[in-house]
Amino acid sequence: MTANIRPTPDGSRSDEPKPDRLIPPKPDPSPPGLSWYQLLATYRKNALSSWSEQAFEKDVIASTFLGRDRVLINNPDGIRRVMVDNHTNYRRSPATIRILRPIFGQGLLLSEGDDWRHQRHTLAPAFTPRAIPLLARHIVDATQDALIRIGAQAEAGPVDLISACQDLALDVGGRSMFSLEMLHHGAAMRRLLARYSKRLAKPYLLDLLLPASIPNLHDLARFRFKAEWMRLIETIMKDRRQAPAARDDAPRDLFDLLEGARNPETGAGFSPDQLRDQVATMIVAGHETTTVTIFWSLTLLALAPEVQERVAHEVASLPAGFDLSRERAAQALPHLVLTRAVVQEALRLYPPAFVLAREAIHEDTVCGARLRPRGLALIAPWVLHRHRKLWQDPDAFDPSRFLPGATPPGRFAYLPFGAGPRVCIGAQFAMTEAILVVASLVSAFRIEPAGQRPIQPAAVITTQPDHAAPFRLSRRGE
Repeated sequence: MTANIRPTPDGSRSDEPKPDRLIPPKPDPSPPGLSWYQLLATYRKNALSSWSEQAFEKDVIASTFLGRDRVLINNPDGIRRVMVDNHTNYRRSPATIRILRPIFGQGLLLSEGDDWRHQRHTLAPAFTPRAIPLLARHIVDATQDALIRIGAQAEAGPVDLISACQDLALDVGGRSMFSLEMLHHGAAMRRLLARYSKRLAKPYLLDLLLPASIPNLHDLARFRFKAEWMRLIETIMKDRRQAPAARDDAPRDLFDLLEGARNPETGAGFSPDQLRDQVATMIVAGHETTTVTIFWSLTLLALAPEVQERVAHEVASLPAGFDLSRERAAQALPHLVLTRAVVQEALRLYPPAFVLAREAIHEDTVCGARLRPRGLALIAPWVLHRHRKLWQDPDAFDPSRFLPGATPPGRFAYLPFGAGPRVCIGAQFAMTEAILVVASLVSAFRIEPAGQRPIQPAAVITTQPDHAAPFRLSRRGE
């Protein structure tokens, strides 16, 4: 395990690693040459430990796993081939589909071919920058309510920060999607997602061996979960439809935008089941990714108090007429330069999507490595974002990498939201939410770790903390 070291106070850069830089905790890499059984056990325990030191140094690592080619790609040209130039030759792996289908259904994330193109074209108009002010108002409303709740918790003692971030992100998701506070449904949603993450979201041997069309015993439990989960989504949609309509007929939320979305080429919208699956996809993808992005951003700032103070100062120094109110928050975003850089650095160190697995349909060669049909091309942001050839001092927390004037990372060296035609359609929304929430919380509270045990990242659908860690939050100005 890597120990914490005092943070760099001014965000300056140099060509050599700084002796006082912050190195956040991370799991130890695995020894090379693990057997298939050892590798499977590592996947189930914490997939972030499945890569050896060589993975962070080499462009390509080719191997076999359960009789299939397996190529980890860190070379930007190789990533471009899989994600862009030859993307039609690659699809989601059967294991990915098995594990994610029960919570995402047939939505955009897991669709393929013509179905994916229809969904993408239909959804695209709803996710333009014009929708950001609508989203920002919901973010601010949910965050202001969360500040009251978190403040009350902080007065009673240390705060479970991941739980607070989950509650807030779920409320933001509920308001953004449905204009509804999640008081009635939030607990049920969190309970179901926690139950799924604990057991059904982890890969088993048969998940990796069988085609997605052949169910196994674990799939039966996943099918039962899916039925319960989708019933809850349909109940929330029903509640939303019963809410009074807006007086001016303007879209109130993402649900209005999705329900009215039409494919510009065909004029077709979504069927009821397709709409339900899109809603499930947006809620889970948005809730899970933004929760961990906000959590890791705040955790890094707690470990780097001088950077935290600079973020608080940035918010306090917003120009006149720009603030974090519901009407002005979207306009304040361009002025939150350091806050954005902190979020981007958190996404580098702790990418929510820690690995992207693509199955080859036809034989291909990537950076000299052969991939036969059904072979797996692995692009792991967890590895890529810490690769020694692509990043200076890669394990250090250094938001200045993303400040204006810094050399931007290579196009295929930084993939927090994927790349190519299947890049995350909600990337702008996710960044907007994370920046506004981090800015609001840091401007309201001074955040410090309250526990002695280092917080390790663990792979559970997204890059989660390995335990519920307490933080001390004290109000600024007191």
